[in-house]
Amino acid sequence: MSEAQETQTAVMEAALQEDVILRAENITKVFPGTVALDQVTFNVYTGKVNVLVGENGAGKSTLMKILAGVEQPTRGRVLLDGKEIRLRSPLDAVRYGIGIIYQELNLCPNLSVVDNIFLARELAQRGVIDKKAEKQQARELVRRLEQNIDPDALVSDLRIGQQQIVEIAKALAQDVRILIMDEPTSALSAAEVEVLFRVIRELKAHGVSIIYISHKLEELLQIGDYITVLRDGHLVAHEPTDGIDVPWIIERMVGRNPAALFTRKDHKIGDVLLRVEDLTLPRHGGGYLLDHVSFELRAGEILGFYGLMGAGRSDLVDCLAGARPEASGRIFLNGQEVKGKSVAERIAAGFVLVPEDRQRDGLVPTLSVAHNMLLASLNKYMNKLFLQKKKEQQAVDKLISDLSIRVANPQQTITSLSGGNQQKVVVAKGLLTEPRVLMLDEPTRGIDVGAKSEIFEIMSRLALQGYGVLFISSELKEILAMSDRILVMSKGAITGEFTREEASEEKLVAASAVGHGPANSGNHNNGRKNQNGRS
Repeated sequence: MSEAQETQTAVMEAALQEDVILRAENITKVFPGTVALDQVTFNVYTGKVNVLVGENGAGKSTLMKILAGVEQPTRGRVLLDGKEIRLRSPLDAVRYGIGIIYQELNLCPNLSVVDNIFLARELAQRGVIDKKAEKQQARELVRRLEQNIDPDALVSDLRIGQQQIVEIAKALAQDVRILIMDEPTSALSAAEVEVLFRVIRELKAHGVSIIYISHKLEELLQIGDYITVLRDGHLVAHEPTDGIDVPWIIERMVGRNPAALFTRKDHKIGDVLLRVEDLTLPRHGGGYLLDHVSFELRAGEILGFYGLMGAGRSDLVDCLAGARPEASGRIFLNGQEVKGKSVAERIAAGFVLVPEDRQRDGLVPTLSVAHNMLLASLNKYMNKLFLQKKKEQQAVDKLISDLSIRVANPQQTITSLSGGNQQKVVVAKGLLTEPRVLMLDEPTRGIDVGAKSEIFEIMSRLALQGYGVLFISSELKEILAMSDRILVMSKGAITGEFTREEASEEKLVAASAVGHGPANSGNHNNGRKNQNGRS
């Protein structure tokens, strides 16, 4: 008997001994040219957090879509309370008490928070929507998640972390027995994650079963009761989380020693490439989002930026990329002052940004992989009025090879790729502009440990080639592992600077917690540090 068969048998035996509310039994899903799931059995235990992990492309999302009624299995069956059910649509899943929070936010940006929460499930009496009751319930749901979000605010005006809170509130508004959470914390701060975990424990206490998917492996062990590991569409492990550690998970996910995943190549750091002086971004209503920030980036250097949500890190790279023309300050690249303020002018000068929200700001979901890669550099492939198709194809093929983008055909739609490969397409789009400064805002958000390793490999390779890499991450281990130097931000100002040798988790957390009342009142001294990185 093979290891996979033994695991499958163990899952079935466990189902006989435990209280299983939902069971996906021997599920096979075949798409044209690929087998996404191959006879996978997955148990969901009543009132427990059932963790599902695996690399992008392992089959997690396909299995969840089957349980949510979005996809139907090629073979196999789904049982609820021991009885077979047919999930032909998401409405069927809702009727059976199955809800889902999708990894890629499923919100309407042109609608308000309250309208998103109750979309297609409006509270109505005699055919008239009760707006007052909806708004009251929306306010209570948001308050339950310890957030202060206006129910009337447009979703498009919220930062991505707040949008994720709205997605969670939308799911909580349903009377569910089983709640699927696909990467629910990918855009949340540490404090927001703790709130979500309290809500999960509250749901468990009321008998709600949670299916939890995340690439943040430490949090899986913190919140999970059972863990199931998929690899290449096969079930490879199913265990209670007691006694399991992160290396155990990684080794079963990727099939190799986790120590080999995060290697960093030494690279030569050259002269100052980028110098930023007194970069300032006013806040609507007074004060600053960025308070006179100054720093330098050298050629071949990976400069990490760490801070809590709202610290100003994304505002900083948005300003450098030309997305915030109202910003002031002086920017020098290769000793020459950068005068242009628009996105196009900044790209031409040598700046490119890989944004935090790749779906909203980095990709056009209706276009192909090739067209997404070429969007920012089309002028390079123009011959008078016509595009040079052969030259375009050569450029696309080279980047697909260089970045190991897993795609059968560059003409595939971008949404057919896994999250990690989509992220590499966004990086490729930036590299085709031939930048000098590559800015990466949370580049590993929502991608698996193997894809993270590949993104880090790309960063190291670019640093070796002399690029200046500006790297934002909320993950302490990532910042410490990859950065040559680390700047910490809090409330729009730089509150700490550390070399790779000086930095530690304790120092970064302490610097990120430094209060800056003056940052909101216009004090211009914030961000000026001595050589040891102390305020």
